[in-house]
Amino acid sequence: MKRISDTFIGRNADIKQHILALCAKDGEFSIADLSKACNISIPTITKILNELHDAGMIEERGKFSSAGGRKPSIFGLNPEAGYFVGIDVFRDSISLAVMDFAGKVIETRADIPFVFEGSRNSCNAISRVIREHLLESGIELRKVRCYGFALPGRVNHVTGFSFSFFIDDHTPISKVLEEELNAPVTVENDSRAMTFGEYVAGVGEGEQHVLFMNVGWGLGMGVIIEGKVLYGKSGFSGEFGHFPILDNDRICRCGKRGCLETGASGSALYRIVEGKLKEGRSSMLSEKYNSGKEITLEDIFVAIESEDVLAIEAIEEVGSTLGKGLAGLINVFNPELVVIGGILGRAKDYLYMPIMGSINKYSLKLVSKDTTVKFSKLGTMTGGIGACMLAQARYFEME
Repeated sequence: MKRISDTFIGRNADIKQHILALCAKDGEFSIADLSKACNISIPTITKILNELHDAGMIEERGKFSSAGGRKPSIFGLNPEAGYFVGIDVFRDSISLAVMDFAGKVIETRADIPFVFEGSRNSCNAISRVIREHLLESGIELRKVRCYGFALPGRVNHVTGFSFSFFIDDHTPISKVLEEELNAPVTVENDSRAMTFGEYVAGVGEGEQHVLFMNVGWGLGMGVIIEGKVLYGKSGFSGEFGHFPILDNDRICRCGKRGCLETGASGSALYRIVEGKLKEGRSSMLSEKYNSGKEITLEDIFVAIESEDVLAIEAIEEVGSTLGKGLAGLINVFNPELVVIGGILGRAKDYLYMPIMGSINKYSLKLVSKDTTVKFSKLGTMTGGIGACMLAQARYFEME
C-alpha cells in the first residue's frame, strides 16, 4: 500500500512523515513542541513545516495563549488535504464513512444494499457503488488518500488477504480493490475496526484495557491492551465466538460443536425465536410465521421493542449466555471497559440485565469490580468510522 512516506523524497522525508503522524495522533503542536518531539533543531523544524505548509498538508491554526512575551504559532493537519474512506461490509449491505485529512468524520451512510463476494467482479461492483456514493456526497475521488475496509472473518491486514473474501493464493483482496479504486486500500477484521473506532471516537474515555463485543449475525471480539490493538501471532486474535463453552452439541458455521456463537449471536437469537414459534408459543410474530413467511431479525427487534414476551425471553437467553462468556474474559483480561456493539446492541435495554446477571454470577468479584459494561456509542457506523481511522493510521504508518 502506498503511504504518506512515498510522497516525500530526500533526507527530511522521515521527519515530515513523523510530524504528520504526531499531528494526526495528538492534534496541534507549536514549533518548539515539534522540535522536542522530533529531537531536531527549531530552524530545521521551521523549514520542514514551511515545506509541509506549501504542500497543503499543514495549516497554521493561530497562537497559543501565554502569560507574556511572543505567543507561539500552533500547527495542525490541513482538513482539506484529502479524505479517508471507511467501508464496513455486512451480510447484505455496506456502510460508508468519510473523514477529512485532520480526522473529523464529515459523512456517513448506512445500510447501502450490497452483497459482497470474493471475486474480481464483486470488487469492481462494490468499488462502483462506493464511487457513486462519494460523488453524491461531493467528495472528490482524486483527493481520497486511502480506503479502509472492515471485513467479517479472518483478515491479515499486513498481507491484505481476507479468508472470507478470497481471490487466490497470490492475490490479496486489498490489491484488487486498490486497482479498482485507484488509491491505497487497507483491510481489517470488522470486529477490530469496530474496536478501534469505539476506542478512539466512541465510549472509550482514555481506558487502556478494552474488550469490544461485536454481537452481529455471528460473534466477534476486539481487544485493546495498554492502548494497542491486539492481533496475535497470525493476526487472527479475537475469535471469541468460536470458544467451545456451550454443551449444546450444536454445529457452528465453523464446523465445530458448542461454540459460544451458537448461543450468543444474531443467528442464535433467530434460532431461539423460530424454535419457540415452532412449539406453538404465542407471539406477534406467530401470524407471519404460520403463514410460511420468513421471519427476519428486523421483525424480531420490532417485537422486542413492542414488548413481545416471546422475543424478550429469547433476547434475555442470548444475553445470559453472552454474559457467561464475558465473565470468563473479564477473569482473564481484567479490562476497564467492555463495550457491546453489533446489531444486537440495538436491544440494549433487554440485554444489559441478563449480561450483568451472568457476569456477577460467574466472574471473580475482585477482578470484575473495576470493569464497566457499556453499549456502543457509534452504533451501525462503528465499523465504518473505525476503518476510516485505521486507514489514516496506516497511511501515516503510526499504528
